[in-house]
Amino acid sequence: MPTSQADKARAFRALHERSQAFLIPNPWDLGTARILERLGFEALATTSSGFAFSRGRRDYGMGRDTVLAHCREIVRATCLPVTADLENGFGDDPETVAETVRQAAAAGLAGCSIEDSTGRPEDPIYDLQLAADRVRAAAAVVAALPYPFTLTARAENYLQGRPDLADTIRRLQAFQEAGANVLYAPGLSTREEISAVVQAVNRPVNVLMRFRECSLNVAELSELGVKRVSIGSGLARVAFGSFLRASTELRNDGTFNLAAGAPSVREIESFFDE
Repeated sequence: MPTSQADKARAFRALHERSQAFLIPNPWDLGTARILERLGFEALATTSSGFAFSRGRRDYGMGRDTVLAHCREIVRATCLPVTADLENGFGDDPETVAETVRQAAAAGLAGCSIEDSTGRPEDPIYDLQLAADRVRAAAAVVAALPYPFTLTARAENYLQGRPDLADTIRRLQAFQEAGANVLYAPGLSTREEISAVVQAVNRPVNVLMRFRECSLNVAELSELGVKRVSIGSGLARVAFGSFLRASTELRNDGTFNLAAGAPSVREIESFFDE
């Protein structure tokens, strides 16, 4: 298993070069990272919303320093390569994005993703030229590193209520030209949309499969040419959903039925070192 940051970065990049897609789950704390490693996954990705929820905050409310500190904790908790959800790079201008990616590499990560979402509801997506310049600035930082740090560029149209496939493809093509290593348009859900994106670019494509929309499995996504499959906040929401249901039952009914499916303390401890 790779141990140095350079080895992890090379191993992570190699996962994208296989004929079959690999599944990358998203832990939100040290315990979930270690469990996912013990279960046999090959790489991990942070989740901005899952992490925020674990701190009692809304998504996009944590700030760069806190997020990168969390990334360092996850990197130290596992021997697996870790890529980070760094939202929009924590600033509008390319210089800020470049500095965020520089700090991400210094945190020991094998890669990171940068969105083209502004965080402003009235104007949710950056102008295409600025969005591409932001990716280009990040790619310049990556190119200067002595190992293959993997930069993922995200086109956020679908998650921002703009299901414009043609514009999404234009954006991904611009991000490819700007130097992104992996392309990602979260919110695609149909075979036709995913296939159109894969065929329109010549970089590995990451697809987000949200649990309520998982009509395709990893093998079927591989057949479409997808190289990486992530689930974002999916596992965190499943965990919080179970917590909410059990807590609501306790509060409203005073019964303990939902506890029947919970793992024992010993089962959980079996994933952790002494």
